[in-house]
Amino acid sequence: MAGPRYVSIEEAANALDVSTRTIRRHIAAGTLEARRVGPRLIRIPEHALASVGRPLTVAAAAR
Repeated sequence: MAGPRYVSIEEAANALDVSTRTIRRHIAAGTLEARRVGPRLIRIPEHALASVGRPLTVAAAAR
């Protein structure tokens, strides 16, 4: 059984269409789960990308 897939900060930014700086801000704020692998490498569980941001309802989109 395979474990969770991890992505780099750049891959996460591309997936969400935001900058790498935005991804780093979410990690620092604690709104995006991340793991440090070694002294410099940061990886983000792919499933955590779905939790970024807040849901947009149809009523809110019509404003």
